[in-house]
Amino acid sequence: MNTKLISAYDDRGEIVDLSEAAQILREGGLVAIPTETVYGLAADALNGDAAAKIFAAKGRPQDNPLIVHISDLEMLDGLVKEFPEPAFRLAQKFWPGPLTIILPKTDKVPPETSGGLGTVAVRMPSHPVARRIIALTGKPLAAPSANLSGSPSPTTAQHCVHDLLGRVDAIVDGGECGFGVESTVITLAQSPPRLLRPGAVTFEQLKGILPDIKMDPAVKEKLEQGVTAASPGMKYRHYAPKAKVVLVDSDLDSFTAYAAAHQNGKTVALCFEGEDKIIPLPCVVYGKRQDPLTQAQHLFDCLRQLDDMGAQMVYARCPSQEGIGLAVYNRLIRAAEFEVVRL
Repeated sequence: MNTKLISAYDDRGEIVDLSEAAQILREGGLVAIPTETVYGLAADALNGDAAAKIFAAKGRPQDNPLIVHISDLEMLDGLVKEFPEPAFRLAQKFWPGPLTIILPKTDKVPPETSGGLGTVAVRMPSHPVARRIIALTGKPLAAPSANLSGSPSPTTAQHCVHDLLGRVDAIVDGGECGFGVESTVITLAQSPPRLLRPGAVTFEQLKGILPDIKMDPAVKEKLEQGVTAASPGMKYRHYAPKAKVVLVDSDLDSFTAYAAAHQNGKTVALCFEGEDKIIPLPCVVYGKRQDPLTQAQHLFDCLRQLDDMGAQMVYARCPSQEGIGLAVYNRLIRAAEFEVVRL
């Protein structure tokens, strides 16, 4: 397949005519598009054949549901059976933005999009290029991360090119993503509401709107065998470089001693800014210790750097589990296949 590369902006920083990308999507094709979280691999959400192409291009398991992206609330018509009052309150506060809401779906949503579930995950992205493409297409777009399944999510168009060139019809370059981790996912299809995947909209913020919301155990722990995944990012190994990753929860001195004593092949430390001057190993810096937003913005690019370095063993410094730090922790424990050393 010949993959067309489309720049979203002209020399003045204005969004260009993106009707070519929209036409590809209307005709059942695949287009990688930028969002404020990560790049998404978009297809017509109501076209089961088009949605199935996403799974083939990514090598994604068929039971892993997709997130549907809309450009306005009118697009909810035909997607969800109802949009209850709590959903309106969430949308009023966080849409457009990095929040995905799971609700009972209509029969118009094909099983390829919903992962065979009776629910659909919906969000309204804030990235102007994503919104423009959705509006031009005139259809809701299913768009999981635009990477090969299991590998670190893409935060630049170059990441999409690396993973998907020749696998998709087009890649739209909209620059670097702002948040760097996928959207927060909550479900309103059960009572009480439940946080399924943390992101830039934090658990603390959600509790301000939905005081009864609970955190699913799978946010921090491996999903139990036989349990159906209600959200992307819950069931399978995700976000991982080729190297073995171990998350080390400790102070810096203990981390340094442990990593130095447990080297195995080419060993690299994934650490915070400034710590690379102290740790006696090759290091990749993924943000500032007290600033989890910088960790989120750089995490996936840093995981890809580990592959470029030929790392075989990675010891990762443990982020905070508060605010957006919880999203970073969630991604790292999945990259580490839940192997955490607590010192």
